[in-house]
Parts: sequence; C-alpha cells; structure tokens
Amino acid sequence: MGAGAGQGRARIAVDAMGGDGAPDEVVAGALLAAGKGLTPILFGPAGLETGGLELVEAPDVIGMREKPSEAVRAKPDSSLVAACRAVAAGHADAVVSAGSTGAMLAAGLIHLRRLEGVARPAIAVVIPTARGPSLLLDAGANADARPEHLLQFAAMGSIFARELLAVASPEVRLLSIGEEPEKGNQLTLEAHALLANAADLGFAGNAESGDLLAGAADVVVCDGFTGNVALKLLEGTISTLLDALRLEIASTPSGRLGGLLIRPAAQRLRDRLDPDTYGGAYLLGLRGLSVIAHGNSSRAAIGNAIRLAARGVERDVVARLAASMPERRSATTV
Repeated sequence: MGAGAGQGRARIAVDAMGGDGAPDEVVAGALLAAGKGLTPILFGPAGLETGGLELVEAPDVIGMREKPSEAVRAKPDSSLVAACRAVAAGHADAVVSAGSTGAMLAAGLIHLRRLEGVARPAIAVVIPTARGPSLLLDAGANADARPEHLLQFAAMGSIFARELLAVASPEVRLLSIGEEPEKGNQLTLEAHALLANAADLGFAGNAESGDLLAGAADVVVCDGFTGNVALKLLEGTISTLLDALRLEIASTPSGRLGGLLIRPAAQRLRDRLDPDTYGGAYLLGLRGLSVIAHGNSSRAAIGNAIRLAARGVERDVVARLAASMPERRSATTV
C-alpha cells in the first residue's frame, strides 16, 4: 500500500492512454482532480505533456479491441498494466483507467490478485436515484455467474454502502423479472434462496429494473451480463430524455422563455443524473483499489473518477473488505 487512509495525500495511478479521448482528456481530467488531498500520477509514453503532473514512462497501449488477457500478458509495459503494477508494488494507492474493462479485470487479477475469500471481483456502479445513491453490482465483470457469487456481491456491496455511501443498515435486493421470490431464471431463484438465508445482509427480496432509478434498494445485485445491460439502458435513456427535453424547450419562443425559468432546476436534475457525476465504477474484490471509467469519459468524468478512487483510499475500502470477506468464503473459489 502507498499513503493509505489517514496517512496523507492519496496517490492515484492514472492510465493516460485509456479511453476515446486519451491522452488529452485524461491529462485534463487529472489536472482538474489534482490537489484536495490527492496526487494523480500519469502512466504513458515519454514526452507526454502532463501539465506538471508526474509521468511514469509506459510506452505501450492496450487497444479496446485486443483480447484482454492476451494483451495484458503481451504488453507488460502498457500504460494500463504499469498503472496496476504500481498499486501492487505500493507505489500508488489506487488505479484509474478509461481503457478496456476486460484488460483492467485481467490486469487486476494478475497483478493485484483477489482478496482472500473472494471468488469473483465485481464492478460496482453508483446509480443516482430518487432516494439517493444506490449501488448496482455486478455491472459487467462476470457475464456468467453462480448463485454463490451473487451472495458475495451482496456482501461486498453492503460493506461498500456502509463505508462510502454512509448507509448504516443497507437494504439489499436481487434484480429479477418480478418481485415474487418464484420469479426469475435458475440463477436468480437459487441466488434468492441463498440471500434469504443470509440474515445479516438485510435482504429484502427481488427488485425489477423499472424501479432502479426510483431507488429500489441501497444495494442491487445481479450477474454481470444483466447488470451491464441494465446500466447501459439506464444511461442511454437518461441521456436521450435530457437531450430531447433540451431540444423541445429550444424549439419555440415560449419554450425558450419557459426554459429560462426552469434552467436552475433542469441543471440540478442533469447534474444529479449525469453518469459523469461519479465518473467510474469500483472493481471490488481485489487486493488493490481499482476504478474503471467510461471509455468515452470527458475530462470532468476522468476527474471525478480520480476523486472516486481517492475516496475509496480515504475510507480504506480494500482493508474493510479484506477483514469481512473471509467470513463469507464460498465453497467455490473459481
């Protein structure tokens, strides 16, 4: 570990070459986040203009279309892998990348490794809801999962909700096609039974995807395939509706006049629902803190992802997960 919780400025390793806007948007985002208790460290090719931020030379780049595990092994000096290795070696406290999600997962498993008792890491995304922040996991790390994996996701999500979302007693629900316990495929039926028997998890039954933005629960668990589809549907719907509202307001004189009156409220709504607000998602279950940002992240989103990583360092999320997960060790460890 590097600085760690309560020991000074969090040092965040940033993959400067990850994402559609790299390196310009990534460097700009890192500059926005610099200060306020954190120090971004950029990983990229020699000569990269960093605006004064520290640069660790990493000449190779992993493309979005490369096979993740093969690319991670073939390109140990890529910006993404070198940033992950820095966390493993204790030279940084967390890693942030807007590059390939699969490569981040592969590099995390190889270099950061799983926490004791964790069968599968999970991508945990904070969703803005009418009731406040809600955590969805897994949002894409495991397209295929078993019931015991979802039980562990619920345990990790509960710890996260307590430590970072300040929820004293998190409510957990299972994403399914109906609220009734008998609804769902074989995975959700078996996972429901396991969750219902875990008395200390605050399991409150199933949730439907239509209730996610309303605040279905503090923690919503599912397999990575379902979670990724649900997340992208939510983000696409929010973006489309907000853009359509803006165009509709601008289409007539009366609409433009009304738009001036509602502009503050509309801006607050956009800020609350914008995926850039959090900037990224935690990859929970590893021995080092890892944050995955959107591939199309703006500089504002990159800055927020770096701040998200710093908050995880401050709250010592990895250590808290490490202390709790062995108690929930699954009989299945792969």
